[in-house]
Amino acid sequence: MSNFIIYHNPRCSKSRQTLQLLEDNGITPDIILYLDKPPTEMEIKTLLATLGIPARALLRRGEDAYKDNQLNNPDLSDGYLVAMMAVHPKLIERPIVVKDGAAIIGRPPENVLTLI
Repeated sequence: MSNFIIYHNPRCSKSRQTLQLLEDNGITPDIILYLDKPPTEMEIKTLLATLGIPARALLRRGEDAYKDNQLNNPDLSDGYLVAMMAVHPKLIERPIVVKDGAAIIGRPPENVLTLI
C-alpha cells in the first residue's frame, strides 16, 4: 500500500502532470477519482486542516457552480463552502496529494516534490 494519496481528475492536465511526476519519482500513489466518488464534508474538512488553508482557498473560482451559487460572497462560512464542495466536487482545487499527515495542492505540479 502506498503512503501517498492523490485526489485526481484525469481530465485535468495539472493533475495528470502531478501524477506523472510522482510516478517518475518511483511513487505509485493511491488514486482517488474525487469526481466519481466525492469526498464527504468531514473528508474535506480533514483535507483543509491537513493543507492548513481555509475552505475558500480550496475553491476553483472558474467553475459554473462557483458563479451559480454566488460563492464569491465573503460572508459565506467555511462550513457552507465545505458543504458546497461536497455537493459540487468540481469546485475542489486539484490535484491534492497527501502523505503521512501532510498535504499539498499540485499547482504547479512541482509543489509535490516537498512531500517526497
